[in-house]
Amino acid sequence: MKKILAILLTVIMVFGLVACGDKKDDQAKDTDKAEEVEQDADEKDAETPAEGSGKVYYLNFKPEQDQQWQELAEVYTQETGVPVTVVTAASGEYETTLMAEMGKSDAPTLFQVNGPVGLKNWEEQCYDLADSDVVSELTSDAYALKGESGETSGVAYVVESYGIITNKTLLEEAGYSVDDIQSFADLKKVAEDITARKDELGFSAFSSAGMDGSSDWRFKTHLANMPIYFEYQADGIQDTAAIKGTFLDNYRNIWDLYVNNSTADPAELSAKTGDDSRNEFLNKEAVFFQNGSWEYSNLVGEDLFEADELTMIPIYIGEGDEANQGLCTGTENFWCVNKDAEQEDIDATLAFMNWCVTSDVGVKAMSGGEGSMPSGDAGMGFVIPFKKALESDNVFVKADADMTAAGKTPVAWTFSTMPSEEWKNGVGSALTAYAADQTDDNWQAVVTAFVDGWATEYELSNP
Repeated sequence: MKKILAILLTVIMVFGLVACGDKKDDQAKDTDKAEEVEQDADEKDAETPAEGSGKVYYLNFKPEQDQQWQELAEVYTQETGVPVTVVTAASGEYETTLMAEMGKSDAPTLFQVNGPVGLKNWEEQCYDLADSDVVSELTSDAYALKGESGETSGVAYVVESYGIITNKTLLEEAGYSVDDIQSFADLKKVAEDITARKDELGFSAFSSAGMDGSSDWRFKTHLANMPIYFEYQADGIQDTAAIKGTFLDNYRNIWDLYVNNSTADPAELSAKTGDDSRNEFLNKEAVFFQNGSWEYSNLVGEDLFEADELTMIPIYIGEGDEANQGLCTGTENFWCVNKDAEQEDIDATLAFMNWCVTSDVGVKAMSGGEGSMPSGDAGMGFVIPFKKALESDNVFVKADADMTAAGKTPVAWTFSTMPSEEWKNGVGSALTAYAADQTDDNWQAVVTAFVDGWATEYELSNP
């Protein structure tokens, strides 16, 4: 009997050990499964931001890139779950739009200023970007905009060039090449000859110098840069409280050339738009079109120009070493982050900025050309000052690079020192009136707006 009991106890112990082992195995499996589920959840959380992870509101400065920014925002939201809203200000209305939007409870988290002068109005609202990822991606510290406090208040996101976009094919039909234009005297000779043979050739020298709000910035700001640049060069300064107007006769000469050798009657310029001017150029009604590298995607592509049909030449005004003058190259595009936004929105905005300049999708969209958007549409074609920038296909960017490599000196963007938007508007109105009635008295009104207006607006902006 004792022997039987011993055997039974042994059997019970064996089965007990097996059952215990099975239970431990099941517990181990359950633990492994729980860890796997937890890991999957963590990965999912990393891919999809949790509720309350912030939102982005970008007030865009560039109407010509609105479509690309809208698409990029949508792609980012689909990829991350972070809502990105892009609102684009009308041409020439950015500052007033920004002032209105910043006064709202749901203000932009990402906006821009044009440089040191523009920053004066907004420095108190700017988040310090010094330790941000996007600043660490810059190719040079020169592209970080610092305010009076010493903080990094803005970061340049595009470097651009402007000049006179030229249809090489039409120029050759008129009997010239770009090599024939190396000075203001050369440009004047070619433009006036084309005007004299306009009916025979079937095209004009310049597209219309539109002075409505969508186009007047080309002349009250970008063309006005020329006499300011040469005055600063002559005086060895970088800004001034009182412009002297030393080179305003040169400004008059280039303006006269534009408006008297174009597709439009000078008296009609107040109603002419940026679209009018671009379409005249696209329709091959004009050889020359003053604009910038940002116009590339509007001019080159399917049903548009081939890249090798176009180039860009400097804006000559008859001053300086014209044989060694390059394009006007610089930036007035600095991203700033609203420090008064919720911290989660600031963080979301910084992440979006960094994604734009480091991800394959963002970099390709910003610096690529034809077919560079996720949809297959043309990219923005920017030259971006970040480490992962693509080599640009933009023919105007290449023109700037070629001139610089040949030893030509780019004309700096001094218009960022213009005292106010009101000053620009005063110059623009005077230019329009003068174009319609080209008298010395009307030109004196331009000089007054330029010189006296500068002093007045500078004092108002710097109390």
